[in-house]
Amino acid sequence: MSTTVETVSAAARTAPAAVIVAIDGPSGTGKSSTSKAVAAQLGLSYLDTGAQYRAITWWMLNNGIDVHDAMEVATAAAKPVIVSGTDPTGPTITVDGEDASGPIRTQEVTSKVSAVSAVPEVRTRITELQRTIAAGAERGIVVEGRDIGTTVLPDADIKIFLTASPEARAARRSGEVKGSDLAATKEALIKRDAADSGRKTSPLAKADDAVEVDTTELPLQQVIECVVTLVGEKQAAK
Repeated sequence: MSTTVETVSAAARTAPAAVIVAIDGPSGTGKSSTSKAVAAQLGLSYLDTGAQYRAITWWMLNNGIDVHDAMEVATAAAKPVIVSGTDPTGPTITVDGEDASGPIRTQEVTSKVSAVSAVPEVRTRITELQRTIAAGAERGIVVEGRDIGTTVLPDADIKIFLTASPEARAARRSGEVKGSDLAATKEALIKRDAADSGRKTSPLAKADDAVEVDTTELPLQQVIECVVTLVGEKQAAK
């Protein structure tokens, strides 16, 4: 019996502590690639909160909701059933049981998501969903978005804020979309930044206690290693 207890105790001491990691920042800074890689490397769950806002936007567009009518959007916000898979090696998202992982990445959704996500009722609905998912992640979770460290999970164990120059971000985005125009992409990113940073409810902002990482000149692997190190230090201290 004593041997079993000692073995269990040793396992408990060596097992990494569950942590909640908030990774925020604007588009094109490497949030998704970094977050998924960190979660996979550390055996944590992963949540792309931006996909949830895209999903509800896609649902609104499909159901004839005027996304520029805040009252209409607010009234419909509770209707769609959004389910997010949290496996970093294969994250999924469904809306009313339908796979939405492809449709939510269209240009139409991209151009409308800021308007929908600015509606307070939408943010309340999605924030509750995000908190529920984070609370249920037994091994810990990496949550990426724009207001995770400030609003959604202000008590996260560690907060990272990724930044990069508009030029670097635009180049990355253009590389992801075949045939896209670099100047137009940069303009769209700056416009999105202004919308996200300027909204009244849960704007894009760096938390006071977040570690800022400028990814402009850093290769992705180096960004991943930096975040893994920061998370590892936090786990060791818990």
